[in-house]
This record gives sequence, C-alpha cells and structure tokens, in this order.
Amino acid sequence: MKLILHYLRPFWAKMSFGLTFKVCGTLCDLILPLILAHILDDVTPLGQLAPVALWGAAMMLCACGGLIGNVIGNRLAASIARDAAQAMRHDLFEKTMLLSGAQVDRFTIPSLESRLTSDTYNVHHMIGRMQKLGVRAPVLLIGGILVSATLEPALTLVLVAVMPLVAAVAWAVSRLGVPLYTAQQRAADGMVRVARENAQGVRVIKALSRRDYEISRFAEVNQNLAGAAFRSAAVMGAANPAITFFLNLGLAGVILTGAHRVHAGISEPGAITAFLVYFTLISNAMLSVARMFILYSKGVASAGRIAEVLAVPDELPIRSSSEIVEDSGYLSFENVSFSYHKDGKNHLENISFQLQCGQTLGIIGATGSGKSTLLSLLMRFYDPGSGVIRLEGRDIREIPHYRERFGSALQQDFLYSGTVLENLDFGRNLPEDALRRAAEAAQAAEFISAFEDGLAHSISSKGVNLSGGQRQRLLIARALAGTPEILVLDDASSALDYRTDAALRQALRGQACAATIIAAQRISSIMHADLILVLDEGRIAAQGTHEQLMAECDVYHEIAETQLETYVMGKE
Repeated sequence: MKLILHYLRPFWAKMSFGLTFKVCGTLCDLILPLILAHILDDVTPLGQLAPVALWGAAMMLCACGGLIGNVIGNRLAASIARDAAQAMRHDLFEKTMLLSGAQVDRFTIPSLESRLTSDTYNVHHMIGRMQKLGVRAPVLLIGGILVSATLEPALTLVLVAVMPLVAAVAWAVSRLGVPLYTAQQRAADGMVRVARENAQGVRVIKALSRRDYEISRFAEVNQNLAGAAFRSAAVMGAANPAITFFLNLGLAGVILTGAHRVHAGISEPGAITAFLVYFTLISNAMLSVARMFILYSKGVASAGRIAEVLAVPDELPIRSSSEIVEDSGYLSFENVSFSYHKDGKNHLENISFQLQCGQTLGIIGATGSGKSTLLSLLMRFYDPGSGVIRLEGRDIREIPHYRERFGSALQQDFLYSGTVLENLDFGRNLPEDALRRAAEAAQAAEFISAFEDGLAHSISSKGVNLSGGQRQRLLIARALAGTPEILVLDDASSALDYRTDAALRQALRGQACAATIIAAQRISSIMHADLILVLDEGRIAAQGTHEQLMAECDVYHEIAETQLETYVMGKE
C-alpha cells in the first residue's frame, strides 16, 4: 500500500478537488429521500400544487447536483489513476532495465512481463475504482444511517444489527484475498512463460511436429491458472451473496417492523418510504464496500509484486575509484571466477589474460564451455564472484557509463519491427553515412541495396523475414555503426558462408577499435586474433596465438584439423 500512496502523493491536490465534488454529489443523492418524505407527509396533505411543484423542483436540482458532482469526480479519478499508473509503469520498466543479470534470472522475464502488464493494470483499476467507490460508498453508508436514525430510530436498530455480519464478511474477504490473488498472478507468470516460449519457437515446434506436446504443456499451465483464478473467484464471489443475504434479512426486518409501526399509528407512511429508500442506498453502499475489498485485495497483491522489483538494491553500483594498476594492459582478467548460483559450482574459474590496445581476442571452446559467460562478465551484466576485470588499469566496477564503450552482436540479440535504418540506428540518431559504412563493413550493404526501398525496407519482429545470415550481418552492422571502442561478437558469424565470413574478418581488421573480442565455434573466425583463449568447462585450457596453439594444444589442433579442412573446401 505504501507503493500506491507514493505514486498518489503528487496528485493530492487534484484528488482532494475530485473527492470534494464526489462528496457534494453524494450528499445531493442523500437529500432526495428526505425531500420525498417531506412531500408525502407534509406537503401533499395541504392539497396545493404550488408547494409540490416547488419541492419537486428542489428534487430535480439535487438530482442535477448529484449528476454533475459524480461525473466530475469520476473523470478526475480516472485521470489520476491513469497518470499514477503511467508513472508506476515507467519506473517499473526503467528499474527492469537496470536489473543485473542475476536479478533478471531470479525474477524471470515472463514474471517481469506480467508485472509490467497485468499487475500494473490491477493497480490502475484499483486506484480508479477506490476513488469512485471509496468516497461515495462510505458517505452513503454513514450518512444514510445517520439520516435514517433521525427518521425512524427503531428501524435503524434493525439495520445496525446486520452491520457486524456484513463487516465480518468484508474482513474475511480482505484477509483471504491478497494471498489468493498473489498465487493467481504467479500462475499467470507460468502461463506467460510457456506462451512466450511457444511464440519464439513456433517454427521449431512445427518443424519437429511437437504441436500436441506444446498444447499439453500450455494446457497444464492454463489449468494451473484456471485453478488459481477459481479459488480466488470462489472466495471473492461468496462476498456479494453473503452480504446480500444479511441485508435482505435486515430489509425483511425493516418492512415487518415498519408495517407494525404504521398500523399502530406510531410512524408516518412517508417516513417509512424514505427509510426504505435509505435502506436501499445503504445496501448498495455495503455491496460497494465489499467490491472495494475485492479490488483492494487484487490491487495490493499486484502492488506487492511491483514493489518487489522496485525495492531490489542495485547489484551493479559504480564503486569509488581506487588506484590505477600499471602494466595491466588495455583489458585484463585477473583470476576471475563466477557462478550463476550462490554457493554453487563455478561456471568460470581462475580466468586470467591480458590484451593490449588495438589487439583482437579470440575465444573458442565447446558448447557450454563459458564463452558467453565470459563476455557477460566483460560487459558487466554480472559481477565476478572473485577476481578483477580491468580496463586501462581500472576496475570496471569503478568506471561510469562503462557499457557505452561497447558495440556488440550477441547470441541472443534481436531485431525489432521497423525499417532497416531504424534497426541499425537503434535510437542513437547516427548519421546515415555512418550506418552505410557499418553495413558495408558487415557485408550487409549488398543485400540491403537489393531491397527496392533500401534502408527503408521493413523488417518483421525478430527479423523473421530475413535469412539467418542477413540477420547476423545487420546485428554486426548495428554494433559497428556507433564506432565502438570495444567490439564484442558472440558467435555472430555462425550463419555466414565461409566467403562472406572471410570478407567480414578482413573488414573488421580495418576498424579502429581499441579491442575486438570474438567468441566463436569456428577456428577460421578467430585464427588471426592476437590472443586466443581455449575454454574447457569454465577454465582456460590454453592461450596464445594460432601458431602457438597449433603446436602446443592438442584440443585446439584437433579442432583446427577438422574445421580448416572444411574451411579450405568451402573457399574452393
């Protein structure tokens, strides 16, 4: 709830203004039954039309006041809910962009997507409805009880007698609702995860004829969500019938008691009529209060999930500067170890190397050997568990705006729906000449010029209307377009033919980068690097130049013999 109050604080003045109109409109609605009772008991017996018309006009005036006050109050409530939810959604998205790789792993992408969408919607809905019902319902409830007490105190006692029962139902709903809705949102996370995986892998699913299997997977998570939704709906759905039952008991008691009092001449028919109108207003107010508790339960559950993300500390802060270590080269790893799981087995262990300015680093190893993990540490998506990574002698944890030095094309990179130019520029407002030069260096200029509209050619989401090689060349061009200080390519040319790959490597040698880091499965992609690391199960099995490794590293020599034969045949 603190989170919601935090985002409502800038709108206190506007909210007070809207709530004032809402109170005035509700009071106008409360006055109407009093005027009706006065007309029935005091004005009608006079037998004169003018007083009836006068008081009738007063009723119309109150009705108009109620309409205007409630409309203005509702519009202001809607705008406050919109603006507060917009600010919350913006901050949540910004925080999501600042999360470390470990934090993203803990929350999971589907859960973050669910919090950004359905959870923010639940809070938005709660803020709007609570402003509309949160004033009108209590004013009608308390005001109705007070006014009815002046009309018929005895009948008011019958009404008050059912209030503890109604309050008990509302309290039970609020106690059970939050954990139930929290469980429902977690089940929604699971469904989003499976749906997301299916959307991303739909072609593979079709190619492998796994349609029935994926349908069964979705059916399972869908059933889990349906079960969670049913449990929360079953509890919340019992609130209105229970409250209505107790109110109907009270209404029956009021009618019986009122009929007895009129028959005995103790009460006037007009007062009883007005009291029944007030009882209806109070009943509706009580039902609104029950709905408020349901909205509150759902909104607080979602707000708690949003607050979990907003409250996480920055795991990758910029540390205060210390001394610069001389003779550490341009880029160095010093006994770096890292594990994705706390107290788990290291995925990288004792990684040490040094790269001089202007040199190229090649990284090769089997799948799962730690190539991408090493690059993730280099780009500071994660911090190492032990050891230090230095750039120009400084610990990278002490360098502000560190990632701005990089241009990268990663394994899990993406293209979004838009033009070729928009994907290459990526919101950096780069000159078109720079984009064209980058496309030329990445061997993408030829197929881009083949499009009728060139750089204005539209790309589908994830680049599905391009071949794998075209996608990779666009990603490399995007990395080069910003003239990066450090170029990182993670298996970025695996879909290229040998001829194009060779032309790309030749073009990369002409780039003015302080360092180029290439992780690849192909030896041909890294054989010309100044330093090559051979990774094996998270450790450096060997390091050196291609010639040194061919002479000293059996694993590298074996890979080279197998691949270079294919490479030579491919060139021929």
